[in-house]
Amino acid sequence: MRRSTDEHRRRLNETFEALCKIESPSGRERVCADWVTSELRSLGLEVEEDDAGSHVGSDSGNLLSRIVGGSDESILLCAHLDTVPLTAPVEPVLVDGGWENANEAILGADNKSAVAILVELARRLASQPPIVGVELLFTVSEEVSLRGSRAFDAGRLRSRFGYVFDHATPIGEIVLASPSHQRLIAEMRGRSAHAGVRPEAGRSAIAAAARAIAAMRLGRLDDETTANVGTIAGGTSINVVPERCRVEAEVRGLDEDKLQAAMTDMIDSLQDAANASECDLDVTVERMFEGYRTRARAPEVELAEQALRACGYEPKHIATGGASDANALNAAGFACTNLADGTERNHQPDERISVDALEGMLDVAIALVEEAPGVLAQ
Repeated sequence: MRRSTDEHRRRLNETFEALCKIESPSGRERVCADWVTSELRSLGLEVEEDDAGSHVGSDSGNLLSRIVGGSDESILLCAHLDTVPLTAPVEPVLVDGGWENANEAILGADNKSAVAILVELARRLASQPPIVGVELLFTVSEEVSLRGSRAFDAGRLRSRFGYVFDHATPIGEIVLASPSHQRLIAEMRGRSAHAGVRPEAGRSAIAAAARAIAAMRLGRLDDETTANVGTIAGGTSINVVPERCRVEAEVRGLDEDKLQAAMTDMIDSLQDAANASECDLDVTVERMFEGYRTRARAPEVELAEQALRACGYEPKHIATGGASDANALNAAGFACTNLADGTERNHQPDERISVDALEGMLDVAIALVEEAPGVLAQ
């Protein structure tokens, strides 16, 4: 069931196209933030920017705006301004009913689709004030371990709960569980020597790291846990036995015990390889973000289900191995749910979103606002 007018849908596609053309990789969101601020202020809305940028390495802070409703109640809608790094300019084009990049690079639908939806929702509500208020949060540096939302003061929010539209799966899926994430940095130190004259005198840090990685369990370990080695770097020249090697890896898990066990196994593999190769090892483990589980009958889930059904989508509860700003907000004590937005192949050069999905999520956003009074009154 369509809740947006033809005019709203036309403007939505124009806004999405304009946003995709604005380059905003993590840390360089300033132009995009200014564009969003200008649009919202042209609607008579106030926009506040925090100082998160200076703490997370971005040229912009998080943006917060409020649409006043007819009651003291409100809900939050959140989107992130940044994208993963670009390998080519974004030239949005319509192909077979969907938006794609004409160049071999990401489109930026993750998360410009949600940014466009929030801007166009604000445009609609500016002329049709809602029964409940709406808080709009636009974060920075989400793609680098949720830095922007982790630096945001959730105590500023007045809403009881909120939503992000940031899961690249079919519309209707509601994320009830998202993993905790730990990052591992290992520095292997061996001994340099001439590779052709005195290789026996050397201790190859790269060989030790390779031995460790070969012994690790990587990929999907079970239904709740994943592990990955993302980068390995070391050495100085082909004729020098490499003295140093750096390995960066991660473990994600919905179950804390399984996550810690997987991380311990990874560290044990590194230590065993270091010992066998007579190398020294320094390991740093950092908690990047916290996971969460949401009750299936929580009010925010109930509202999401009502809004999805009102728009013709069948709700489906899922767990994910990815993270979103919902992780950071939940960790800060603010209930937030991630809804699938219909984006396809995010972070890939063939990223795409259909016009139907883009417009459908605008209808879902409208329905969330329209259905909210009944749930908030319970």
